[in-house]
Amino acid sequence: MTSFEKFPHKSHSSYTGATLSSWSRQQKIAMIAGFILLGILLALSACSSESPKPALVGISAPEAPATPAAAAAATPAQPTTTPVVVAKKKVQRKRPAVMTFTDARAGVSFRYPGKYELASGSGLAPQLEGLGAVPMNFVQPGGRSVALVAMPATLYRGTDFASAFFHVNVNRSLSEQECGEFAVVDARNPDAEPMNPEKLQVGSSFMEKTSNFSADALKQAETQYYHRYENGACYEFVLGLGTAGYGADKNVTAVDHDQVFAQLEKILATVKINTVEHEQVAAQTTTATTTTAATEPTTKQ
Repeated sequence: MTSFEKFPHKSHSSYTGATLSSWSRQQKIAMIAGFILLGILLALSACSSESPKPALVGISAPEAPATPAAAAAATPAQPTTTPVVVAKKKVQRKRPAVMTFTDARAGVSFRYPGKYELASGSGLAPQLEGLGAVPMNFVQPGGRSVALVAMPATLYRGTDFASAFFHVNVNRSLSEQECGEFAVVDARNPDAEPMNPEKLQVGSSFMEKTSNFSADALKQAETQYYHRYENGACYEFVLGLGTAGYGADKNVTAVDHDQVFAQLEKILATVKINTVEHEQVAAQTTTATTTTAATEPTTKQ
């Protein structure tokens, strides 16, 4: 028996060991390569897991409307404030320096200082302090009052000035000749005879004028009457001045009468009378007793 045959298991073992040894080296290489590849895959996998995922694009469902409670909860609460009420100042309108009075029915107008007081109507009767009412000075009845302008009582402080006024009357029952006459004329004539009226120009018109004076121990009244015939009617303008206290009080001085009447004459100079045909005036006088409608006097600023 040969040695081969004698130890057959040894020969087979060597061959197998060599083969295994050879595969082991290849497997080791493959195993190392596999580990390297696995490490690379694990590293790539870790990087991909850390990167953000792309958003999916799609059609979203419509949002349900928010309930009032949810809307109230979502809206931030606004701070409550109390409104501040600012009181409005009353604007005091300054009175114009010059006012205009117009009476369409009487056909007369004039201007007067805004600080003076105006009254209008048929029932006016000017008074001078302590001396009573100042009457109209027509020779025939039928006169009526149109307007009255009074000076402020404080206009001449420290003097005996009590009151002063400008008064307008009209009488449609007089003729032109009667309009030039007066029931009461100036009685201050040294001969104790009435003085005849004087004719003078006031503004652009001619008028007849007379005056009257009355007094007692402490009060004096002076009046001036002007007549003008126009529109078939007699217009009367009365300028009056009342004084009191001079001589009884040492602190009171006498007011300048000429100065006061000069202020009243300025109003008289602005008088305008609308020219109307005599027939129309007569017709208005006739119908005035049968109608209740009348144009009220107006004051323009």
